[in-house]
Order: sequence, then C-alpha cells, then structure tokens
Amino acid sequence: MSDIKKFMYLNRRAPYGTIYAWESLEVVLIGAAFDQEVSLIFMDDGVFQLVKGSDTSQSDMKNFMPTYRTLGDYGVRHLYVDKASLEARGLTQEDLIEVAWEDFETEEEVDNIVEPVDADQVAQLMAESEVVFSF
Repeated sequence: MSDIKKFMYLNRRAPYGTIYAWESLEVVLIGAAFDQEVSLIFMDDGVFQLVKGSDTSQSDMKNFMPTYRTLGDYGVRHLYVDKASLEARGLTQEDLIEVAWEDFETEEEVDNIVEPVDADQVAQLMAESEVVFSF
C-alpha cells in the first residue's frame, strides 16, 4: 500500500489582507516536501492569488507570488482555476502567472500547469482527492 495521498488545497480568499493564502502556500510546500500528490484549486477571490504583477509595496505584507512559480520544482503538477470565478472578476487565463513543471527523471516538461476548469471538473477533482484543505 502506498503512503502517498492525494491532497487538494482549495484557495478561496484574496492573497493579501489575511494570512489564509500564505498559510495555504506553506502547507502546500510541506505536503510536496513529503512527496504527497499535491493539487491546488483557486476559486472565488482566491483566483487573485495567481494574477500577474502583484504589488505589495503599499502594505505590510510580503509578496509571496514568486513562490507560486516554483511549485513545479517541488513536484506540484496541478494548479486549477475556476473559470466562473475568473469570469466574475473580469479575468482570463492570460492575466495569470504561468507555472512550469518538469520531471527530472523522465525529462517530461509542461510549460504551464495552471489549468482553467468548470464547476463539474472542480467537483470531480475534489471527489478524487483523499484529503481536501480549504483556505
């Protein structure tokens, strides 16, 4: 029996103003460091966590956006963005950062693992997960 579990991190809050997004990112990195199968879904105001060009210079919060770009290096293969949440906020996939992934053993590469999904796909992804964390 495998010790690897499928972890899904559901990010629903804006990136700054609370610590939810930062705490989610920390837990994601921990899960990935322990070789768990880690996926993230961004929905509601959580989609703002992936918007290009975040500027926190006028706040007391550190800009942790660059850390998302490194998730592929930690073995995170799947980042999903709820299409309806993007549309409701006037955003498209072009407004989002790109996150690359590479398997160093097989040399398989993906230029951008950020994938828009609809509500049915979100439900399916969550059902396939063994553990779901909501932030």
